Amino acid sequence: MDTVTDRAGGVGRRLVVLRHAKAAWPDVADAERPLAKRGLRDAPAAGRWLLEHGVLPELVVCSPARRTRQTWELVAAQWDRVPPVDFDARVYGAEGQGLVSVVRQLAPWLSTVLLVGHQPAVQDLVLHVAAREAGAGLERLREKFPTSGIAVLEVAGPWADLAAGSAHLADFAVPRGG
Repeated sequence: MDTVTDRAGGVGRRLVVLRHAKAAWPDVADAERPLAKRGLRDAPAAGRWLLEHGVLPELVVCSPARRTRQTWELVAAQWDRVPPVDFDARVYGAEGQGLVSVVRQLAPWLSTVLLVGHQPAVQDLVLHVAAREAGAGLERLREKFPTSGIAVLEVAGPWADLAAGSAHLADFAVPRGG
């Protein structure tokens, strides 16, 4: 994987935050909710978007909930090389600060990590670490972080130093399947 360069020209990291695809609402426990038909179409589109934009991770940290696992499987099916995945129970039910803690514990040698999680924590995480910014992408994200939404954050320092305003929102997209 290519080295990530931050806006100042230094070596940085990239945190890619993906909200799971659209889930169905059957009469099951929340952690067991599957993807809806739209989610089954949109998750592969998210995988294609990541591939087309060169945002392939070295590691995936994913909630163990059924809908996030399914999203990840459909995203990964779009790639030739599938990175290791950590189904981290802390991601399910976490708040934004809980996700910050998960990211701070990432191995320092990782340059690009994909986090697959849930609303509102994914939105809270991105807004917290990119808080000092303005821009159309961040304004859209403040309004809503839709299912299958992808936020690409550039992190200038080590994962352990992730804090309020320490990242730059490089891209925000909501890929949809046909």
